[in-house]
Amino acid sequence: MNMKMDLTGRVALVTGGSRGIGRAIAIALAEAGADVAVNYRKGKDEADEVVAEITKLGRKAKAYSASVENFEEDQLMVADVLKDFGSIGILVNNAGIASRGNTVADTDPLELERVLRVHAMAPHYMAKLVLPHMRKEERGDIIIISSIATLSHSANGGPYNMGKAAAEALALTLAKEERKHGIRTNIVAPGLTATDMGSRLAAARAGKKGMDIHDLDATMPFGHVCSPEEVAAAVVYLVSGANPYANGQKINIDGGGN
Repeated sequence: MNMKMDLTGRVALVTGGSRGIGRAIAIALAEAGADVAVNYRKGKDEADEVVAEITKLGRKAKAYSASVENFEEDQLMVADVLKDFGSIGILVNNAGIASRGNTVADTDPLELERVLRVHAMAPHYMAKLVLPHMRKEERGDIIIISSIATLSHSANGGPYNMGKAAAEALALTLAKEERKHGIRTNIVAPGLTATDMGSRLAAARAGKKGMDIHDLDATMPFGHVCSPEEVAAAVVYLVSGANPYANGQKINIDGGGN
């Protein structure tokens, strides 16, 4: 049994892989030996930069534009990835958007639908499309990037809380359905992380537009806001031979909480 974090010979598809946590995951998987398909919705230049970083590591990479909440676009993307790479053994459902911080009473139904489509329906679409091919691999891994929001279900975050909770339910269901095919499904749930989205969230909470998220370092566990690379490290562990048996599990990346 290979108990090493060596992903040589495996192909990963990372949604929302052009920036933030997704970017860090894509690069970390490549550093461990995987070839990586990088999905993005907007920001082709950023996606191309990630591809260039991976290529420098000696791994194969290519960027694919698709709105993951659109099933038809997902179909085309998965077909293109399979044509270019030949297989998909790792799927990281990372793409996400924030809700607008309204109460349930004040939430626009269109916003609710938009957030749920990205966080809940898109991972379902992607799993449905990838699974028939992943089942052919010696090992398969699906990762859901969730949030510690599912621990607290804070006020003014109904759509986001609901979307992430639904994604976790999907992961736990897949863990039971697909283990007979050698596929492990696990959840990684970051807390506040030093990304563009994290910075906007921190500024909104503090009421300080444009604040530097690292102003919060001294108040955070281990003296710093979580980095995207620290989230990515958990993903690499879970999809590697270092994890032979964990399935249907959730790792909270929040330094133990505040």
